[in-house]
Amino acid sequence: MSDPAKTGGATPLDALTSEIIRKAAEGIEAASLDLLKRLIAAAKEGREAIEAVIGSEMKALGLDDESFDYDPADVPLIAEFAAEQPGAHQRERCLVGQTAKGTGETGRSLLLFSHPDPEPYRETPAWATDPFTATVSDGCITGWGVADDLAGIAIMLQSLAVLKAAGLAPAAPLSLVSAPSKSHRRGIAAALHRGLVADAAIYLHPAESGRGLDEIKAFAPGQIEFEVTVEGRLPETNEPAHTAFAHLAVDPFTEMMAVASALKSLDAERGERVRHPLLEAAVGRSTNLLITRVDHGADGGSPRVAKTCRLRAAMSLIPGEDLDAAKGEIAAAIGRAGDVSSWLRENPPRIDWTAGVSAAETDRNGYLYRLVEGALSEAGARPEVNSLHTSSDIRNPVVQRGIPTVGYGPLCGGLTMAGGHDEWVDVADFHRNVAVTARIIAAWCGVRPDG
Repeated sequence: MSDPAKTGGATPLDALTSEIIRKAAEGIEAASLDLLKRLIAAAKEGREAIEAVIGSEMKALGLDDESFDYDPADVPLIAEFAAEQPGAHQRERCLVGQTAKGTGETGRSLLLFSHPDPEPYRETPAWATDPFTATVSDGCITGWGVADDLAGIAIMLQSLAVLKAAGLAPAAPLSLVSAPSKSHRRGIAAALHRGLVADAAIYLHPAESGRGLDEIKAFAPGQIEFEVTVEGRLPETNEPAHTAFAHLAVDPFTEMMAVASALKSLDAERGERVRHPLLEAAVGRSTNLLITRVDHGADGGSPRVAKTCRLRAAMSLIPGEDLDAAKGEIAAAIGRAGDVSSWLRENPPRIDWTAGVSAAETDRNGYLYRLVEGALSEAGARPEVNSLHTSSDIRNPVVQRGIPTVGYGPLCGGLTMAGGHDEWVDVADFHRNVAVTARIIAAWCGVRPDG
């Protein structure tokens, strides 16, 4: 893709156009909030009901319908893997609306995307309000999925509605994509591999960090998740209790301690060798290997030697690290556990690779980042890169198609996916996001009279 900073591309908005867009955004604030309320209400009936609302709005905006059905298991994965696959032949729908191509285009094409699938509903008495009846109180709107990612869907749609209300249309192609994302649904990857292209992409999603417009997603650490299983040896006895025979057995937990030690050594070595300035500035370290769980033994009954011990862990990656090479580092470290254990030399641990995604980064000196940073600053924010949001969906256009991508969104809280309740989005921030996104479209794509 061409870089507007090098080829001319879009130019900053003139004051008059910017003011026209600001007033248009203010004029449709009630409609924007109403759309978000309708999306929350539709969530009660499931994703098809949400998609019906989105599809209707895309049609009202005059977008060309390029929506398609797909099987997530059929989507090619580039620099990514997952042992857990969606159900066989589980069909999903990716909604794609595109503006008609203009003549004499001077701007650059843009892709906006967000995901329509909230967390699956689970009844919880912790909610103070009906999850599917949007409640506006104390400057916040509350509802199931409002921050993950129904607000992003509404912002995406209403940003174009602002331009139409201002009598403007993008001068270069604009694509709006409602892409299923939860549970490896891979909607945006499916759209990209189907041929969707753009000079840049913006992922619209409320800021999980709680920083609102002060955050830009332009960096996403990668991650490899894996499991290690060590087999033990039971004592030769029919006795129900093994305590008296423990010395005649091989305890897999004791053997796993050698594996854990080898992994911690790899973690320390990588901590010195693998460096990235953004991560160093944020937390003083660029990579970690975290042991998240150890499964061993059983509760109740007679004390017995376990047959196996299983360890779960994750290791973070920085941009430029290859997934296969990183897997090789982990496997080599686990292999070194055999240097201190004859049992592990003769009975090597089994490694199961459960998931992995590459890191992604968008140039902070590039035109896209500078444009978004400037627009958010004009809206009163103090935007900085969040370098700690692992596996963000901004990685998909970057890794899959080399498209520079950033993400931003309104202030939110109570995220259901993080164990919270009464999920909310700041209303004023929501409206600011709609206006900011409309200005970014106009500056990046250029504008022409609508119709």
